[in-house]
Amino acid sequence: MPSAEMGTRLSMGRDTFGRQGFGAMRLRDGTGDGTDRDPVAVVHAALDAGVTMVDTADAYQNEELVGRAIRGRRDEVLLASKFGLVWRGELAGGFDVRADRAYVRQASEASLRRLGVDVIDLYYLHHRSERVPIEETVEAMAELVNQGKIRALGLSNVTADDLRRAHAVHPIAALQEQWSLVQSDIEQELLPTVADLGVAVVAHSPNGHGLLHQPPSTADEQIASGLRAALGEIASRHDTTSGQVALAWVHHRQQVHGVPVIPIPGTTSVRHLRSNVAAADLRLPDDDLRRLDTLRAAS
Repeated sequence: MPSAEMGTRLSMGRDTFGRQGFGAMRLRDGTGDGTDRDPVAVVHAALDAGVTMVDTADAYQNEELVGRAIRGRRDEVLLASKFGLVWRGELAGGFDVRADRAYVRQASEASLRRLGVDVIDLYYLHHRSERVPIEETVEAMAELVNQGKIRALGLSNVTADDLRRAHAVHPIAALQEQWSLVQSDIEQELLPTVADLGVAVVAHSPNGHGLLHQPPSTADEQIASGLRAALGEIASRHDTTSGQVALAWVHHRQQVHGVPVIPIPGTTSVRHLRSNVAAADLRLPDDDLRRLDTLRAAS
């Protein structure tokens, strides 16, 4: 198991989380068509490549699978999960938010049981509640820390005000928000608060929900044609892929904004997992970064 010091270390920055995590949202049992898409093999490939943070949620309905995948390798994993979303019907349908004290206890116990672990390293409120003050939710989460059931607190889908109010109750180690070339709203409001409080940013969907992995000619129309073409041209010059270039851009936001940024790309393929990991070592020239920034602003 991770050391008992993990709870305090999680507030120290990117080194604790690793350069890049693994987003397990899409992992499902019974979806494999061989070793490359076997979900346990994908998680093991991430760990073999030096990835430590594995990110899931009760709403993803795969905590049992993730728990099985890390069994026997628990001491290599910074395990993150989330609570608060209650689906209305199928996974892709609408949802309600539960963030009251009783539900925090109920959800955490259920996640611990499904994951088959004694402690969750990083536990997030998955979405802000319009009904329950965030102070109440964070107080309940802090009780779990005191009980040794979780090691650090995270928030997702919140406002800057939420983050400040929560942090006043208990230190928030990580903020998980979408951040990519096609969705960078986090830079407008949240980042100044993140920097002020010393919170790490865990960037989910860093390839725009998979859109930026696709060849330029088939990417969704919401991505401007100039940005699609630029990604392809830059990738060609660096002998890499458009998806890797887009992921490298997210990694570079740490230098731009001076805050720890840990992308957590998700995949169901060992081959794509290795491609994502390799993107952490891709250093784009300043001219390429400026070009992407200019096109992003115009798209």
